[in-house]
This record gives sequence, structure tokens and C-alpha cells, in this order.
Amino acid sequence: MCETNHNKNIKLDKDGNCNNEEHVQWNRRSFLQAMGLVGGGSMMLANTPLSVSRPSPLSIALSQTESDNILVICRLQGGNDGFNTIIPVYDYDIYANARPLIKIPPSEFITLDDEFAMPKPMNKLESVWGEGQMKVVHGVGYEDSSLSHFKGSDIYANTNLVEDDRTGFMGRYFGEIYPDYFFNPPASPPSIQIGSIGNLIFKGPESDYSFAVSDPRRLQQIIENETFYNLDGLGECTYDDRLRFLREATNTTFNYAEVISAAFDNSPEYAGTYQDDSLGRQFRIISRLIRGGLGTKVFLVTLGGFDTHNNQTQRHQQLLTSFSEAVSTFYKDLAADQSDDWDGKVLTMTMSEFGRRFTENGSLGTDHGTAAPTMFFGPALNGSGFVGDHPDLSSLTRGGNVTNTTDFRQVYATVMKDWLCIDETLVGKVLLEGSPLESLELGFNCSGSSIPQGEGETLTHIPTYSDNQTYLNIVSTQTTHIDVALYNIIGQKVATLANDMLVEGVDLVINVKETAQTRLSTGPYVYQIQTNNGNYSKSILIS
Repeated sequence: MCETNHNKNIKLDKDGNCNNEEHVQWNRRSFLQAMGLVGGGSMMLANTPLSVSRPSPLSIALSQTESDNILVICRLQGGNDGFNTIIPVYDYDIYANARPLIKIPPSEFITLDDEFAMPKPMNKLESVWGEGQMKVVHGVGYEDSSLSHFKGSDIYANTNLVEDDRTGFMGRYFGEIYPDYFFNPPASPPSIQIGSIGNLIFKGPESDYSFAVSDPRRLQQIIENETFYNLDGLGECTYDDRLRFLREATNTTFNYAEVISAAFDNSPEYAGTYQDDSLGRQFRIISRLIRGGLGTKVFLVTLGGFDTHNNQTQRHQQLLTSFSEAVSTFYKDLAADQSDDWDGKVLTMTMSEFGRRFTENGSLGTDHGTAAPTMFFGPALNGSGFVGDHPDLSSLTRGGNVTNTTDFRQVYATVMKDWLCIDETLVGKVLLEGSPLESLELGFNCSGSSIPQGEGETLTHIPTYSDNQTYLNIVSTQTTHIDVALYNIIGQKVATLANDMLVEGVDLVINVKETAQTRLSTGPYVYQIQTNNGNYSKSILIS
């Protein structure tokens, strides 16, 4: 018999049993939404709130993709003033006239090159720049920029300039390649956000990819005592089905708390010292999770307080000090761990919902503005420098703002294609762009080429798309046996695309749909190439 006292909406038949007709009016996803459980909340790790994005299982093929790259997004919440972060020395007179009371004087410059400087509170990044591990993309924004914190934050998350959209670009990406995410969680969370719970970035079309867990210390006790919820003995009625679903969700939470805590404990504490503030604690946690082998690909950290309408000088300097301290220490921490090339595998980028107005206001601050620089950090940049054109400071809009020179979606596309190694067609789809966005010159690429697997050997493998067909182009600098297998997104092998000798220098072109000799549904797949000296793999789309 059903436990009807727990739910007044459960109907019983004339014999007192559950009425299974209730199933046709209810599904687990709508129940989650009604209960407010889709999107969850946070767990506490080292006294810092943390929420975990949890798409469905990474298949064997996906887990073997060649890119070990990790992305850290540092959100400067409130709208960072880019003009007092990266100072336009080349037009200093115009800059100083627009900001007579809040300008950065030349005595406070850290010179980056002949045209740009950063203020002394960012001195911890001077060595990062000198070591070739910092790039700045000028004038990042979009046309008709929203000057609202909420709307601006949503646009930077959902990339939709036409209409309101409650999904995010990374959430749409996860939604494309990881179906059934809730009921088949992967071994480790593909993305984690700290200090900025509820951001749209990870929200997919149907579900939010973040969910709530509790304090890991308490969960560790639960795990050690093996007090997972029992799923035995539950019936088929609606109430039992709901109860089973909630218990499965909670047990999954316990599992993630276990793997996150295990990764945290598996890495030693950094011998140096992080600044004891919010951002320092967030980067400290991320470093230990990365070095502990968690396997998460995308992290989001947040530093708030950039809405500097008044008394900006001191407030902004304190924020830039915290930011530069955290980023600098983070990369020293990663580099100090000799067990792997961690710092080379991690790219950090900034984002903010908008910049600040070029002209100061009457309260020793700046009001909401438009374009701002995006900063990148990490050895993968292969040299410091500037990308794109700086906004024209002598040609302001009627509201006193500069015009953006780099579309923020182009920044996202570059990182997704050339760092996270996501297929270009899929990138365009999740960024809501009909045509591919050109990559910026950030110093790295993910073309699938130049991946050495043995002395003297380099294999090139590039998916291409033409006339509704998908092709895989492979060439090797060494004669080798090659086995090419195609996997669907749940890790099942669906076809062998090649099993033969590949002659040095001969271009092998595979029409994937024709060669598979089986029906392939439209969507993402993963191919795996095995050679005499190593394995390669990458995502591919079937249209």
C-alpha cells in the first residue's frame, strides 16, 4: 500500500492500492522543477560554498579524448573598470581629462609595453607578464550593451542578444553531448562553480547542471558510515517512484561529495601562502582539486564588489590586489607540483557583465559602461601581449561610452574550439551563431594536429563537414597500422571506420556515415584512433 500520508495527491484504487494512472500526468523532470531541486545549491569545502555541475556519464571514448586542458573562468562581478585595470598610456591625456580625480598617475604604472600599463596594486602579475603568461583582449563586449547587472550577466551567460534566454552557453553544450544527465552521473563532475551559485552559464535547455550537496565533512561521515538511502522495497506507485528518485539524487550527491573530498585530500597543501580572502580561498580549493586528479574540465570562481559608483580608487585597488594575488599564487601552486604539468594544462580567463563608463561621475566613481578587456593567464598562451584593437577614446557614444571592438562570443568560441577542443559546428550551435566565429590569436590551438605519440611520429586527424556529410581526414608521417572506431555519447561502439595500414604521407579520407554501414542518428559522437604507438580521440558531429 502507498504511504499516502506523505502526499495528499496520491490516489488509491478501490482496493487501497496506488493508482498507476498518476504516472501519465507526472514525470521526474517536472517533479524536480516543481520541488525546486533542479539547479540545487552548494557544498562547503574548506569553508567555501561550492556547487557541482553534473551531466551524465562520460563514456569511455569521451574520457579518452586527447585534451587534458582545464578552463578557469574568473568572474569579476559588478562590472570591472577596464580603463583603470589596463591603462591606455598611448592616449593618457584623453584618459586623464576624462578621469581627473580617479585616474592612475604615471608614478603608479607597471609598464606592459609602450602603449599600456597596469596599476601597482596588480604588481603580483608583473612577473606573470614577464614570463609570457598573460594576454589581454581589448574592447570585449557587444552592440547596444545592456547596462543592467542582471541583464548583462544573463547575456554574458546565455549569449542571446535577441531575446530572453534562461540557458547558458556551457549548459547548452553539456545538453548537446550528455543526455539523461541526472540518472547516470559521471564519475567526476565536468564543471564546478564556487562563490557564484545560480549563474546561467551551466543551465541547459531542460535542466540546470548544478545541484546541491552539503558540507563535505558531514558527508564524509555519512559516506564512512555507509548511510546511503536504501532503494530496496520501493513499489511502482507515484509516491514510491518520487521517493526513489529523490533517494537516487541524494545518493548521487553523496558520491560526488566523496570524489571531490577524495581529490582535495589527495593533493598536498601548497607550501606557499594564498591570501586569506574569498578569491584566494577559491583558487586554493581549485588547485587542490586539479592536482588531486578530480578530472573536472571547467571551473568558475567569483570576486564581487566591482560596482564602483563611488569611492572607486581605494575599493578598486583592493579588488585588483586580491585578484592579482590569487592568480599569481594559483599558478605558482600549480607549477610547484612536479607530479604533472598542471600549470601548462590550466587556462584562466576573466569575465564581467560590462565595463565602466569612460568618464568619471561626481562621486569619485564610474557608472555602468560597455566594453572592457578580457584577461587570460597561463603558460599555454606562449607569450604575453595584446589582442584586437583598443576602443577609440575620442569617439564616445551619446551616453559617454566606448564602442566594443571584440565580440565576447568570439572570445568564448576561441576558448571552446582551441582550448577545450570542442567541434567548431557544435560551438556555433551552442553560441547561437549560424556561422563559425573566427578564432582570436591567443597562442594555442586544438586542430587535432601535431600530437606526437612516438619518436618521429605525428598524426593529423581533422573532422570536416560538407554537403550534409561528415568526413574524417587522417594523415601520418610514419607508416602504421590504424584502427578507427566510432562511439556514441554513452560509450557504445557503433562502427569500425578503418582497420588497415596507413602509409606515410597518404591522406585517408573517411565518409563517416557511408563507412559506418549502420544508421547514425544526428548528433555528437566520438572517434578513437589506435596506432602502433598511441591513441587519439576527438568529438565529431553527424548531421
